[in-house]
Amino acid sequence: MTTREESIDGPDVGELTPPNRTLMGPGPSDVHPRVLRAMSTPLVGHLDPSFVEIMDEVQELLRYTFRTDNRWTIPVSGTGSAAMEAAIGNVVEPGDTMLVPTNGYFGGRMASMARRAGGEVVEVDAPWGEPLAVDDVADALAEYDPDVFGFVHAETSTGVRQPEVPALTAAAHDHDALVIADAVTSIGGVELRVDEWGVDVAYAGPQKCLSCPPGASPLTLSDEAMDKVLARAKEPRSWYLDLGLLEGYWGDERAYHHTAPITNVYAIREALRLVAEEGIEERWARHERLAGALKAGVEAMGLEMNAADEYWLPSLNAVRVPEGIDDGEVCSTLLERYDLEIASGLGDLDGEIFRIGCMGHSARPENVIYAVTALGDVLEQLGADVDPGAGVTATRRALS
Repeated sequence: MTTREESIDGPDVGELTPPNRTLMGPGPSDVHPRVLRAMSTPLVGHLDPSFVEIMDEVQELLRYTFRTDNRWTIPVSGTGSAAMEAAIGNVVEPGDTMLVPTNGYFGGRMASMARRAGGEVVEVDAPWGEPLAVDDVADALAEYDPDVFGFVHAETSTGVRQPEVPALTAAAHDHDALVIADAVTSIGGVELRVDEWGVDVAYAGPQKCLSCPPGASPLTLSDEAMDKVLARAKEPRSWYLDLGLLEGYWGDERAYHHTAPITNVYAIREALRLVAEEGIEERWARHERLAGALKAGVEAMGLEMNAADEYWLPSLNAVRVPEGIDDGEVCSTLLERYDLEIASGLGDLDGEIFRIGCMGHSARPENVIYAVTALGDVLEQLGADVDPGAGVTATRRALS
């Protein structure tokens, strides 16, 4: 038992000194210095008039980045999975049927969230590493007549970009189904046109092509989707992510709902300012050009891409692991020797691919050259049949 005169020593924890990595994995990406500076600015209250003005600016910048005029466009307080759950948990009501994809890990997460929301889940099949076929989606819509159709625009687990999005959304709307799109790995890095493509709900994460720390995650809903949310017979199962309640905070009233992550809102505002300054189409082109150089390098080295060219995803490059090579050993060696992060595969592609991001502030020429050089060096030392020199030469040629 201690007395008033005695003291209890706290834990002996040193200064925070995380390693300085080059982040070329599936996320997060390197954060832009301007975003870090924005996060160090003074806090204000989450209902302060100055913060309300910031909220308005963030919403307008998000509309620009999503390419939408949707009024209901907000940053959800939480990671990308929070925006995902807000989308599915509010739009899918108990008893609704949701058609979900099976061609990647995050299609499976859509299914899980829809079931937790009380929905009946049906699936449209495609192999991991391939996009959904429009005819298969149309057949599934005709067979099941779902209330909601979900798809992953940029599948982080396979490196596949879903083409022909307008055809998918048109097929869904022919059956009066609302469309939810996972845009976590596409927003700010791959062409995404919410309004033009007929997407009713899109959610995303800030930590990939926006190069912003996780914590405030983009979400947009059309008037039709929000009408369904506000007309629900039962409240959503999550109070925190109830868009009917969040509407009071992000809508006209600015009524208290929760204490917003103020610093994260500062961060996403600055990240979105960078998008607007660069220009959204110019940003899409930059990602394609730099990822194209990365792709040229790994292919010239002797490696194969997982996705075919017609649906290759520039922001997340899935590269086949060479025969006889332990992907985990490659990733850990890159981290230890080069402070370079790439990742292994998930789910059905575990052990079969490397996932190499080319996102946001990480999508710079010096990073692409560094990643190709380091990957070639480690693979060669581990006995893979690769030509690192040819890879670096092809990368430099593509960049020039």
